[in-house]
Amino acid sequence: MLSGRRLNLLDPSPLDIEIEDIAHGLARVARWNGQTLGEHIFSVAQHSLLVEAIAAELNPQSSRATRLAILLHDAAEYVIGDMISPFKAMVGGAYRETETRLLEAVMRRFGLPAPMTRIAADLAKHADRIAAYHEATRLAGFSPPEADDIFGRQEGLPRCLLAWLVPMPAEAAKSAFLARFHALDKAVGQPAGPEA
Repeated sequence: MLSGRRLNLLDPSPLDIEIEDIAHGLARVARWNGQTLGEHIFSVAQHSLLVEAIAAELNPQSSRATRLAILLHDAAEYVIGDMISPFKAMVGGAYRETETRLLEAVMRRFGLPAPMTRIAADLAKHADRIAAYHEATRLAGFSPPEADDIFGRQEGLPRCLLAWLVPMPAEAAKSAFLARFHALDKAVGQPAGPEA
């Protein structure tokens, strides 16, 4: 890693994980294998910001720890990249096991439950599906009927979230991801209402 850390993929240690490495890597990993509109790639960092923002719209009462876990839901991809779902299914168990080990190490590194709580995992999955639908139709050339078949029909996004669907330069995505991480991480442990 650029931080100088060395990460063992077979047994990743939370002590070898740095948020700057995660942000740097995710800002340079392309969603949709780079097959998106725009001057810049649509990065996993930007996708993560979109998913966390959608989750906040879906459940404004969710705890800051839940929201931080959702922001980090694809953090393993800073090491192993982003594979399209059909290919993940073909590769199978070894990829999923590695991804799970890495994600759990990330969660432990930042004081979050590993594996993610059911509440965080379910909310992340729901928000991720909505994000994928809108990324597909706005950036990756899917027609709405195609996206409906794959992701299920999804509601429109609030206007305030549409900006997250404009691909940004890698450094801007990295900075936005780090800023959101630090805002949520700083707030974790402060009263935020009931876990939802």
